[in-house]
Amino acid sequence: MSLRGKNKTASQVFLLTIIFLIIEFLDELVDGVYSPALPLIRSDLHLNYTQIGMLLTIPNTIGSIIEPILGILADIGQRRQLILGGGIAFAGALLLISLSHNFPLLLTALILFNPASGAFVSLSQATLMDIEPMRHEQNMARWALAGSVGNTIGPLVLAVVVGLHQSWRSAFFILAILTILSLVVLWKYRQLIPNTISHSDESIQSLGEGICNAIKALKQRNVLLWLTLLQFSDLMLDVLRGFVALYFVDVVGASNTQGSLAIAIWLGFGLVGDFLLIPLLERVQGMAYLKLSAAVILFAYPAFLLVPSINIKLFILGLLGLFNAGWYSILQGQLYTAMPGKSGAVLTLSNLFGLVGGLIPLGLGLLAGHYGLGSTMWLLIAAPIVLLIGLFTHKM
Repeated sequence: MSLRGKNKTASQVFLLTIIFLIIEFLDELVDGVYSPALPLIRSDLHLNYTQIGMLLTIPNTIGSIIEPILGILADIGQRRQLILGGGIAFAGALLLISLSHNFPLLLTALILFNPASGAFVSLSQATLMDIEPMRHEQNMARWALAGSVGNTIGPLVLAVVVGLHQSWRSAFFILAILTILSLVVLWKYRQLIPNTISHSDESIQSLGEGICNAIKALKQRNVLLWLTLLQFSDLMLDVLRGFVALYFVDVVGASNTQGSLAIAIWLGFGLVGDFLLIPLLERVQGMAYLKLSAAVILFAYPAFLLVPSINIKLFILGLLGLFNAGWYSILQGQLYTAMPGKSGAVLTLSNLFGLVGGLIPLGLGLLAGHYGLGSTMWLLIAAPIVLLIGLFTHKM
């Protein structure tokens, strides 16, 4: 039953949607601040590369173990408590980061932050999908836009803080205050958050039953398809973003400034694409757009790698960022549609598949070390190829 089906008014659905989008904005704002702040953190805390590797690996690994359990708990009637509790832990972790003066304290804060984000942010996404089950793609597009705005503004927030001669700690303290303010609003309207929503006749009563249902869902062809396509699509999303600056500097021979410009172009055009996608999905079916965009990228990406001109590469990179906008939104929306009333299980399976997908950058890094980054970048073309094969063989 949808939230509307529980006698909630359109204005209440709209209000809850806005609150959830603000939560996603905050989460990506934190990411947008943390990435450029890492060199400052390293210098301030005198971190070595081993410690940096631990900061990037240990919290993500622990979060990936805990988050699947959170998804199942959400489906058995503890969603409201998990979102509110996750929000409190989210704000607490940010405060702890702002107070970190050594490596162990910072690592502890990040270990707390990762599962807190899973409860606060990921379950907000799941609930957003549940309150309007007929608009998964459209609401995922709004979710992606909110995240893109936060991720783009994040570096600017850090730049302003540093420009005012404040420490990176001040930026995280500000983020903690913003989170607390959002929690105050969320607490005021907490009764609008349904503890459990089911669009099917199945009701999950225990953690063990939830695990069994999640495993059973893997037998559905559509569920496996969307989970697989989500992992491959990431080759043209976060994976490409992670390598693009290094590619320009190490392979193309660009300056560090041009490498930073490439990231800015990627983020900027991606933001425009996320913005344009919202009205587009009101007029065009998401699957049709996905096929077209994958076909465009199938030809544009090799051109990006082959053209010698840096300026033309930057132009094509912008097109890639524009046309791959919506890949995550539409595919994740289709996954929610394939598992009605089981949004928590969607998060569980997404995290489990994400554990495997998370090894892809490591594998690409090892290949780049042996064969060179230029050659390794060609492997990312698997994303549009697999997407097109999966989409054209998919039976509605």
